[in-house]
Amino acid sequence: MAAAAARLSAPSMACIGAGAALPCSSRLAVTRSSLRLSSSHRLTVFRSLVIVHSPLRSAQQRSLQMRTLDRCAIRASSAATSAATAASDAAQLRSAREDIKELLRSTFCHPILVRLGWHDAGTYDKNIEEWPQRGGANGSLRFEIELKHAANAGLVNALKLIQPIKDKYSGITYADLFQLASATAIEDAGGPKIPMKYGRVDVSGPEQCPPEGKLPDAGPSSPGAHLRDVFYRMGLDDKEIVALSGAHTLGRSRPERSGWGKPETKYTKDGPGAPGGQSWTVQWLKFDNSYFKEIKERKDEDLLVLPTDAVLFDDPSFKFYAEKYAEDQETFFKDYAESHAKLSNLGAKFDPPEGIDIDDDSKSAPAPEPFIAAKYSSGEKKRELSDAMKQKIRAEYEGLGGSPDKPLKSNYFLNIMILIAVLAILTSLLGN
Repeated sequence: MAAAAARLSAPSMACIGAGAALPCSSRLAVTRSSLRLSSSHRLTVFRSLVIVHSPLRSAQQRSLQMRTLDRCAIRASSAATSAATAASDAAQLRSAREDIKELLRSTFCHPILVRLGWHDAGTYDKNIEEWPQRGGANGSLRFEIELKHAANAGLVNALKLIQPIKDKYSGITYADLFQLASATAIEDAGGPKIPMKYGRVDVSGPEQCPPEGKLPDAGPSSPGAHLRDVFYRMGLDDKEIVALSGAHTLGRSRPERSGWGKPETKYTKDGPGAPGGQSWTVQWLKFDNSYFKEIKERKDEDLLVLPTDAVLFDDPSFKFYAEKYAEDQETFFKDYAESHAKLSNLGAKFDPPEGIDIDDDSKSAPAPEPFIAAKYSSGEKKRELSDAMKQKIRAEYEGLGGSPDKPLKSNYFLNIMILIAVLAILTSLLGN
C-alpha cells in the first residue's frame, strides 16, 4: 500500500483550497469573475470596472449607463444565486465511488481510507456550536498542519491515494470524499451497507483546523476512562464506542507510525500491499466480527491487542456489547453501520441541509393508486365512502377478477336474458 502511495505525487498543501486570481483581460472576464465575489461586492465591482472602459462622457450618459448596469448586475447576481449548486454533485459522487472501488482492489488500502474518514470526523466537540470551530467532518484533514498531528501519522499516504480522484471530480468536497472513501472501504471489505448522506461543506483554510489532541490514544493509563472522555465529547455512547472499535478487524498497526505492534508477523509479512505491521485479525482485509472473537480469546501472539482493545472485555458496560458482537455478527453489522453513519456526520455542515442520498435504490416507490369509488359504481350521484367501505368494495371487486386498470368483462348473453325477463315482467304488469 505504501509503495502504491509513493507512486502518486503529493498534493500541494499550500494551494489546496486557495482561490484563483481574478482575470482582468476583458470586460466579460471581469463580469464573470465579479459573480464569484460575495454578494456585498458584486455590484460595486461590476459598476466600477465596466464604467472605467466606457467611452461615454456626459454625466447624464454615465448616470444612465450606471442605472442600466445596476439592473444587469442585479439580474446576473440573482441568476448566479439561483444557479448555485449543492456542496457536492450527486452524479460525481456516484462516479467517484466506482473509482474508489477500483483503487481499493488495486492497492488494498481499505484500512487507511477508513481511518482517513474517521480522523476527519473524530475531532468533533458537541459542546461547541459554531462551525467549523466544533470540528468534525469538514475536510480539514487535507491541510498539512493537521496531517502532522501525531494521531494522523501516515494519513498523508491516504490523501495521496485519493487526490487524483478529487482532481477528477471538482464537484465533490474533500469532506464528502473522505467519508465516501471510508464507507466504501467498509462495504467493499464485506462489511454492512452504511446509510450515508452527502453534501458536507469544506473548511476554507488551515487556520480552521482543530487543535491537536482530539483523537483517541492507543495506550492511555486508564483506557476505559480515556475512550469515554474522547467519544462522549463527540456525543457517542458505550454501545457506539464498542461497535466502532470493531473496525479494527481491518488493518495493521505499524510501530514506526504509532509505536505499537510488531514490525511484521506471519499474517503480514507477505502483504497484500506493502508487507509488515501487526494486525488485530488473521484476515485483516475482511470486515467481520473476528476482532471481538480474537480479543476475547487472546490466544494468538501474532495478533495485536492494545490497552484500548483489552478494556472492551474488562469494563462491564463495554463487555456487554463486546460479548454480543463476538456471538452475533448480524447484530454487530447493524450497530456498526448506524454508528459509522453517525460518526461521519459529526460536526458537518450540509448543503443542502437535508443532505444528498446517492444510492439508486433509496428512491421511494411511487405511491399506490388511490381507490376511487366512482370507478366501481354507477349513477350520476357519487357519495364519499369510508376507508373501511372502500376496502370492502375493492376486495369484492377484485374477488370477481376486476382491478382499477382492468374493468370487468361484460357478459352480453346474460345481459340480454336479463333484459328480456325484465320486459316480460313489465308487459305482464301492464296487461293486468
